Amino acid sequence: MERRRLIKVPASSANLGPGFDAFAVALALFIELEVTETGSFAIETDLGITRDRSNLVVAGFERLHPADDFSFRISSEIPLSGGLGSSAAAYLAGLIAADHLFELDADLLALAGELDGHPDNVAAALNGGFVVTTGGEVTRFDPPDGLEAVLVVPHEAVATREARAALPDQVPLADAVFNVAHGALLMLGLARGDFELISRGLDDRLHQTYRGPLYPRSDDLIARAEEFGALGATLSGAGPTVLVWTTLETTGGVVEALTAEVADWAEVSRVRFETDGADVSEL
Repeated sequence: MERRRLIKVPASSANLGPGFDAFAVALALFIELEVTETGSFAIETDLGITRDRSNLVVAGFERLHPADDFSFRISSEIPLSGGLGSSAAAYLAGLIAADHLFELDADLLALAGELDGHPDNVAAALNGGFVVTTGGEVTRFDPPDGLEAVLVVPHEAVATREARAALPDQVPLADAVFNVAHGALLMLGLARGDFELISRGLDDRLHQTYRGPLYPRSDDLIARAEEFGALGATLSGAGPTVLVWTTLETTGGVVEALTAEVADWAEVSRVRFETDGADVSEL
């Protein structure tokens, strides 16, 4: 009898403004992987991704077990580039499939972080909700009621390595202090469900300042977010996608205003903060 598993892994947005490489949140866009033990290797997908062993899903699977006898059917709602954790989700999907099929009880967080290089994205996708990562430890909590999000996804992507290369090796002490303070405000606001504190806590001087010239239109949106009725906006991961923070009462108007603003260069979509992390089921 063929063994089959269905795995769903959410997208994620990392950094969240001041929490560079430490804060992230899961988003309700998913990669779906159906793995079937067929006796031969195959990849079925309509996505523009590789269909050999270099495929990230397969690479994740093969970190734990050879993929020779398995077929992989892959679909995804997550933009493949743009800062929404697509690679973390792909690696995790493969790892989870192998771990569940062979009952390995592997350290998925560590393995996916090693493969992807972004433990913040991995932690959010695996656990759901908001996460704070400190090396190998993760603290998660649910989004506060009424907090919502809008994504602005530019048509043109920027490579993560290029965005990472734009960062300096050292930053001014004043900027580090600024980020400590704003990161604390953001976390306090999320914990209390205090939207004013969340809005005040979204500013950053460690990475968005330096990446802004790579995507000036995204940078301009972040600076003007409150003009559109939002609490604020942050660069999603390495960008150029922008995560716009809204409330239940304001999201509709923000979507309308942003759609008119970016119609010729980006897609705007309402998205839920996802409380559930990666999931696997037997078929």
